[in-house]
Amino acid sequence: MTTFAVAFNNIKRKMNNNRPLIAHVCCFLACAFWGLMAPLGKDAMTHGITGLDMVSFRVAGGALLFWITSLFTAKEHVPTKDKLMLIGAAVFGLVTNQCCYTIGLSITSPINSSVVTTSMPIFAMILSAIILKEPITGKKALGVLFGCTGAVALVLTSANAASDKVGDIRGDLLCLAAQFSFALYLALFSKLVRKYSVITVNKWMFTWATIMILPFTLPDIMTIDIATVPQSTWWESAFVVFFGTYVSYILMMVGQSTLRPTVVGVYNYVQPAVSVTVSILTGMGIMNMQKGVAILLVCFGVWLVIKSKSKADMEKERINKG
Repeated sequence: MTTFAVAFNNIKRKMNNNRPLIAHVCCFLACAFWGLMAPLGKDAMTHGITGLDMVSFRVAGGALLFWITSLFTAKEHVPTKDKLMLIGAAVFGLVTNQCCYTIGLSITSPINSSVVTTSMPIFAMILSAIILKEPITGKKALGVLFGCTGAVALVLTSANAASDKVGDIRGDLLCLAAQFSFALYLALFSKLVRKYSVITVNKWMFTWATIMILPFTLPDIMTIDIATVPQSTWWESAFVVFFGTYVSYILMMVGQSTLRPTVVGVYNYVQPAVSVTVSILTGMGIMNMQKGVAILLVCFGVWLVIKSKSKADMEKERINKG
């Protein structure tokens, strides 16, 4: 028994020493899964299922998986007040976000949808300044300028496109709306994430989202001709639900528990890199010069924003100088 305890403590010590490495790996894998989700989800939504079907699979599948996981984790009491707050979190963090992104992805190219997702930190910065009174520094403002210019350039590449491989302006704008919705969720409901575990928060958020979405999407799901849907579509949908939703949400939270937000934000660049590579290799996307410049502008803008100083950093510097 003593030998086992010593061995267990050694393993625990090694894991604590490797926590930064584990956190980096988790963030990388989460964003890689999200990047891979775009081309796989796009392919599924062009072979037998619609964007509404995919949204339903994600929220209902996520709710089921998080509830099952909660049976094996420490139980947390959530007061009725916080459960009601989680309804608002579900509206902005899942319902609006998932509907806009998934339906947008079904219309535009996976490359465009992934690049647009990198604009989320820019929206978060603006909303944090309005809601949380975070200061807007010169570096942040410059980042917003570059990021918005890149996003607009990306939308313009598909405004007059004749092929969905180039993109569709409606899908691009829906994906942008999804990022704004998620940024609003982060600004308004960040306290809930810090108060409860990731399993508890997601269990209730996905449950409320399922209750809100299924009554509207169930008729569409019932029209799916299961016999004609390729097996590959079901495998791709399973990847989106399990890896692109359930696993990715857990991995990202593990990374956030150890790494600084600015470091976590850098991994957002993995998404378009993975999506662009897979989309071009599989013929689902086309790369051109204008899109390449747009990608660089968005990435540079986001980099400036996440490298800028937060309110806490500025207060710490003021205290040190004093």
